Amino acid sequence: MGTTSVALDREAYDLLRNHKRAGESFSQVVKRLAGAHRPLSSFVGAWADLPEKTFREIQGERTRLRTLNEQRFRRRMREGR
Repeated sequence: MGTTSVALDREAYDLLRNHKRAGESFSQVVKRLAGAHRPLSSFVGAWADLPEKTFREIQGERTRLRTLNEQRFRRRMREGR
């Protein structure tokens, strides 16, 4: 596959660079960010084969993070932020 040069202003370059993952090329970043997004419905059943124990661990972690976020929100509201 050939290459094409693209000119970006500094702000656009910085935004793109901030999305770059370790070991990822800029071409890969653009493809990942601009690629077609799958509808949420395409994920139905994705965890069907997940062991029950792992599923419960994930649920527990989600609950823990939700609680931390609520606490952080309340603290910021009290501080006037």
